[in-house]
Amino acid sequence: MSAFQNLMKKVATTIQKYSMLTGGEKILVGLSGGPDSVCLLHVLTSLKDDFNLVLNAIYIDHGLRPHETETEIEFCRNLCERLCLPFTTQYIDVNSYAQEQGMNLQEAARGLRYRIFEETAYQIQADKIALGHTADDQAETLLMNLFRGSGKKGLSGIPPVRGKIIRPLILTKRTEIERYLDEEKIAFITDSSNLKKDYLRNKIRLSLMPVLKQYNPDIIDTLSRTSEILRDEERYFEIIVTKTMMKLISRKTDVRIELFLSPFAIMDKVIMRRVLRRAIDETKGIRGISLIHIDDIIELIQKGNPGDRIYLPKGIRVIKEYATIILTSESPVQLNTYTLTVPGETILKEAGILIKASLMEGQESLRESGFGTTLGIFDADQLTFPLKVRPRKNGDFFYPFGFGKRKKLQDFFVDEKVPRDERDRIPLLMSGDDIVWIVGYRGDDRFQVTDKTKRVLRLEVKRIKD
Repeated sequence: MSAFQNLMKKVATTIQKYSMLTGGEKILVGLSGGPDSVCLLHVLTSLKDDFNLVLNAIYIDHGLRPHETETEIEFCRNLCERLCLPFTTQYIDVNSYAQEQGMNLQEAARGLRYRIFEETAYQIQADKIALGHTADDQAETLLMNLFRGSGKKGLSGIPPVRGKIIRPLILTKRTEIERYLDEEKIAFITDSSNLKKDYLRNKIRLSLMPVLKQYNPDIIDTLSRTSEILRDEERYFEIIVTKTMMKLISRKTDVRIELFLSPFAIMDKVIMRRVLRRAIDETKGIRGISLIHIDDIIELIQKGNPGDRIYLPKGIRVIKEYATIILTSESPVQLNTYTLTVPGETILKEAGILIKASLMEGQESLRESGFGTTLGIFDADQLTFPLKVRPRKNGDFFYPFGFGKRKKLQDFFVDEKVPRDERDRIPLLMSGDDIVWIVGYRGDDRFQVTDKTKRVLRLEVKRIKD
C-alpha cells in the first residue's frame, strides 16, 4: 500500500470514528507551512469532492520569528494558490500578551492562536476548524502533563474533537506523514523553533522519545492508546458529574454558587472532587483553587458545623450552612448607617432584617427585660434620641450585659467566633457615641432596665427575604 493510500485510510478511519465530518462543511484549516499542516491541507483537498467540502486556510504570525515569517507566509500563499483555496493571515503580539497576563510564551501563543481561529471561523461562517495535531503530539502531551503532575483529565491528552475543532491526523504518526510527503514530492517548511530544546515539548520530542523508542518501538501508538483510554474514562466521569450537578445546585451567579449538602453525604471523594471542580469552573468569579483547596472544602463539608467557613486565595470564601455549602468571591456586604424610627419599623437591607421599635410606660413594661437574638428591651430614659444604627468602626467598645467591665468590640467578635466577612454588616444600635445593642448578640449593661425604669424601648428583630 502506498503512503498516500495508507494515510487516506488512516484519516478516513479517524473522521468516521470521531464523527468529524458529515459532508457539506466549510472548514478553516490552520496552516503554518510545516509538514503536519501541509499534509492536513493536502488530505482535506483530496477529500473535498467526496465530502463536498469548502476549504479556507489561515496562517497566524506570532511575532516571534520575524526573520522567518515572511518566507513562511509566501510559501503558504503559493500553496493555496496552487490548490485554488482562499488564504488569509493574522498577526498576534504574543510577547505583549504574555507579559500582560503573566504567562509563558507557549501558553500565550496557544491562547491567542485559538482565539483567532474561533474569530476567523465566525467571520467566514466556517463549520469546522481543522488542525494538524498528530499521534506524536498526543504522546508528547501525555508525557508533558504527566511530568507536571496532571490528573486523569490532563493525561487524556488532546481531544480529537472539541467544539468546532477537529484533528483528522490525531491517529497518524509523524513518520507516516513524512513518508507521504516524501513519496508525493510535497514541499514544506521546517520551523526553526522546533529544533531548539528551550521548551518541554521539544525536549521530550528530541531527547526523551528516542530513548523511549529503544524500550518500546511502538511507544507513540502505546501512549496514544493510553490517552484514548483515559479520555473514555474521563468522558464517563463527566456524565456522572453532570447528572450529579443537576441534583446539587441550589443557586448560582458568576461570583457565587450554592450546593445542597445532602447529596454529598453519600458521595465518594473521587466524585466530590470532580463535582466541586466543575462547580468552580462554571463560576467565572471563582478561580485559582488547587487540589489542596478542594480537599479543604471536602473536609469542611464532611466535618464542619453550620456557620463554619474557610478562606481561600483571591478573596474566595467557602461557607457551610445547615442545608448548603456556599462558594463565593463576592465582596462582603457592609451595613449602611440608618436612623431608627421610634415608634415604627426600620429595614436594614444589608443585614436582611427589620427592626420594629415601640415605647412602653409603666410597670407593665417591665415584664420583659434584657435582650436576645430577636428581642431587645432597654431603659428609654438612659438613651439619647434619635438613635442610629451603623456598622462597626475601629476602636468601638461597649459594656457587655452580665460581663461587668468594658470590652473591645473586636475582642467580642473574636470570642463569639463571628466570621470576619459578616462583621461589617452586623448592626450596632447607637445612643450618641455609645453602643446600646450589638443587634442579635449582646446588649450594653448601661442601658438595661432596672427597678427604677419608668419607660422602656422595646425592639423586635424580624428576618426579611432577600
